Amino acid sequence: MAAIIHQLDKRSGITYAYESISYWDKEKKQSRSKRKLIGRVNDNGEIVPTDGRNRKDKKPKIEQSIDKPVTTRSFYGATYLLDAIGEKLGLIEDLKNCFSDSYKQILSIAYYLILEDSSPLYRFEKWNILHKHPFDKNISSQMSSDIFASITEESKYKFFKKWVRHKDVDEFWAYDTTSISSYSEQLKQIQYGHNKENDPLAQLNLAIVFGEKSNLPFYYRKLAGNIPDSKTLIHLLEDMKQFDFKKLKLVMDRGFFSKSNINTLFEKHLKFLLSARISLSFIRENLEGIYENFCSYEYYMPEYELYAKTVTTTWEYEVARPYKKDRVKKKKRIYLHYYYNIEKAADDRKVFDNRLIEYKNEIISQKPIKEHQSFYDRYFIVKDTPKRGISIEVNTDEVDKTTKYYGYFVLLTNEKMNATKALQLYRNKDVIEKAFGNLKDRLSMRRMLVSSEHSLNGKLFVEFIALILLSYIKKQMQVKNLYKNYTLQTLLDRVDVIELFEYPQTKPRVGEVLEKQKEIYEAMEIEIPR
Repeated sequence: MAAIIHQLDKRSGITYAYESISYWDKEKKQSRSKRKLIGRVNDNGEIVPTDGRNRKDKKPKIEQSIDKPVTTRSFYGATYLLDAIGEKLGLIEDLKNCFSDSYKQILSIAYYLILEDSSPLYRFEKWNILHKHPFDKNISSQMSSDIFASITEESKYKFFKKWVRHKDVDEFWAYDTTSISSYSEQLKQIQYGHNKENDPLAQLNLAIVFGEKSNLPFYYRKLAGNIPDSKTLIHLLEDMKQFDFKKLKLVMDRGFFSKSNINTLFEKHLKFLLSARISLSFIRENLEGIYENFCSYEYYMPEYELYAKTVTTTWEYEVARPYKKDRVKKKKRIYLHYYYNIEKAADDRKVFDNRLIEYKNEIISQKPIKEHQSFYDRYFIVKDTPKRGISIEVNTDEVDKTTKYYGYFVLLTNEKMNATKALQLYRNKDVIEKAFGNLKDRLSMRRMLVSSEHSLNGKLFVEFIALILLSYIKKQMQVKNLYKNYTLQTLLDRVDVIELFEYPQTKPRVGEVLEKQKEIYEAMEIEIPR
């Protein structure tokens, strides 16, 4: 006796249909049943045949799909915009050269991820029916997995080697990492580490470089989740060496500061702009000479509401000489740009003073907390006498040492520039933080569900392609001041409704394009569809 059973996969959100056949087990003398996967259930309740998961006897069939009818009426305006941006940037040409068999599928999935805002890939079928896109056929869940698996390290290397050539010669690259959580702990690089969003799941880390002028991502690399930022720089430099890319200029936050990293950058004659902790002895020693009168009006930067001073000093390091089998000391000029924020200093001091009061009361009430003992020892002088009981004095010397540098931060660079230019470059690094937000939220990478290395690697690459296109749009929206009238989603929706009509043996015809839509294309520096 056979029956059809529907079962929901909670992780993917897909409902699968199984054929259940009942039979009598003579040995166990009881009724048993066998299940056979026959397909997945679509939005209309229909069963769509599938080959099932993890079928190793099947080769990827990337090109197999359902064709659209010959006569169609499709939404075209947004996918046309993405096509035109890809052509303008040289992205489509690079993809075609490196992924000749699957570049259209890669682009279609990337377009879907951008336009559908966090929708799962199993809903691609409905989107395909309504939209004109590069592949112009349906991409099933199984096919998308096959596409991801077909993206090899060799083809990615070939792509990156072409893509980094589009970088502006003189622009700095912002370099940073982010953590991406995963439900699967079976993947090799999924490890427990410092999660930047305090997510308790295991994770992998993703390192990306962004152009400071272009606001475009140029390269990424996935890392094990337990690798600290400071250990990744040397590998980035080796990767760039493989791409024959020599004149690097890097902007990095203080997580990448280490003596070995700076030594390496000097040895390779590379330019850098780097934040550092104000607590480092090298940083404080150079600050002492300019500490007095830091808040003089002549050092005030009204556009940033900060005070700034610059120190020119030297960085000393050792270099190995293989041909002589020894090491020699070298000195290189370095610029330290110090900044002081009065409001930040006052806020930090308030927080510290509140902490002093709270911890002092803990001692007075004789309810000390073990975790606070080091703070008690450093900042309080406690005396306990039989007559007077407990008396507590604040160790003002230690308090002054701690609060002296509140409100200060520093940027190091080996390229000559003033403090204003250095801060502008560093703050432009925020583009990478916004890109991480785009990856995790809009492009559905906050928590991954993939269960194989090949699927993970391929999906990351397609997400990266989507991020390139998304970054261009967001930059143009900012430059052309479009955010006053649109969000990213409302802008894409505004042009998405433009239609394309296709008939047999006739040129395609674009529907009406309104003035507001024309203004969007012009702001994106894209020709209006005709």
